[in-house]
Amino acid sequence: MNAFFAEFIGTAILITFGAGVVANVVLKKTKGNNSGWIVIAFGWGMAVYMGASASLALGGAGHLNPAVTIASAVFSENTIDTETILEMIGGQFAGAILASIIVYIAYKQHFDETEDVNAKLSVFCTAPAIRNTTWNLLTEIIGTFILVLGASLLSKPESHAGQLGALPVGLLVLAIGLSLGGPTGYAINPARDLGPRIAHFILPVKNKRDSDWGYSWIPVVGPVIGALIAAYIFKMF
Repeated sequence: MNAFFAEFIGTAILITFGAGVVANVVLKKTKGNNSGWIVIAFGWGMAVYMGASASLALGGAGHLNPAVTIASAVFSENTIDTETILEMIGGQFAGAILASIIVYIAYKQHFDETEDVNAKLSVFCTAPAIRNTTWNLLTEIIGTFILVLGASLLSKPESHAGQLGALPVGLLVLAIGLSLGGPTGYAINPARDLGPRIAHFILPVKNKRDSDWGYSWIPVVGPVIGALIAAYIFKMF
């Protein structure tokens, strides 16, 4: 259960800060309304740093991402048993759903004031700027590939980045958001997207739209593929 708890708390912190910064920017009458993409990208970068740090402090792996957990299980030299993998992924999704509910409660009045149904959905999950299945999937694969390969390289002793804890990975996510987040909103994490999407579906958000289930598989499959490719390449080094 320690694997579950560490990923649960870490992912809950990740999504509370991450979905929270989106809510602050896109919902009406907030202090941060219309403050822009840089604020969102920076908020997500710090969210990853805080969430991963919390998970590591609790004795977890700090993955916060099923794609990373799956890739680690497939290619890591340190074998992870199936039960632990399921506990970690379960914790990631549970933490993401709980955090989305927390953000909804915190911003309830602003959800009520916001008429744009797509903006309200964007607090919970991603959507493409231009909807095209092939290109959207490729974008998520590329973003997650860079995330996993970059994080793996930063973990090597030669990089000296490990001395800074989870901060380098947070900065990596910031860079991905600023550089590659435009096409799809850079989910790069199945739990980060599907967990909050489920929360959007079950929560009584005023005048909400559907949860865009037709797109929902892309931020799940794309990151898993990208993470597996990155882990395979890293193992070859």
